[in-house]
Amino acid sequence: MTTNQFRGPGRWQHVSAALNSRWHRAALAVFTIVVLAHWAEHLAQAVQIYLLGWPVPEANGALGLAFPALVKSEWLHYGYAVGMMVAFVVLRRGFTGRSRPWWRAAMWIQIWHHFEHLLLLLQALTGAHLLGNAKPTSIVQLVIPRVELHLFYNTIVFVPMVVAMVYHLRPRPDESALMRCSCTPRSARAVAASGTR
Repeated sequence: MTTNQFRGPGRWQHVSAALNSRWHRAALAVFTIVVLAHWAEHLAQAVQIYLLGWPVPEANGALGLAFPALVKSEWLHYGYAVGMMVAFVVLRRGFTGRSRPWWRAAMWIQIWHHFEHLLLLLQALTGAHLLGNAKPTSIVQLVIPRVELHLFYNTIVFVPMVVAMVYHLRPRPDESALMRCSCTPRSARAVAASGTR
């Protein structure tokens, strides 16, 4: 694949194909780092609340200590939610066999999570809050407090994502034969041999 193939109307198809073939392993590694950093922020917030006894409005995780206004911004949370959703959608074609339904499960949960953040963002922008609440409120937040809800959402997205990655990176022989990405030594050789570069 030449540099010129990344220009013009079909460039996204070439990038998407590369992300699901020769760049799949690298894309999953970057995605995993971003997800783990996000988890670290939520766990830091949980420590601040449950172990250190900080009031919820002051417990903003590690990033929130340095940039409290940024962490309180619905734009930051929405941006992360939409980025996660896009990554799940774009990288899904690289998954085969047992890993595929797990990745799809995580993707659909993240799509819902994105919708909840979109609802929060729209409320923050318009000032019209769900059911007349004093602050932006998501649908599930009507039942579960926001801090606990985010830990819940992150968990129910993370678990099937990890299962999908484990199955994907440790495929059975029949699954490995179907893989067209760089995630296993056999498939990396096959991708290189087929000229999908």
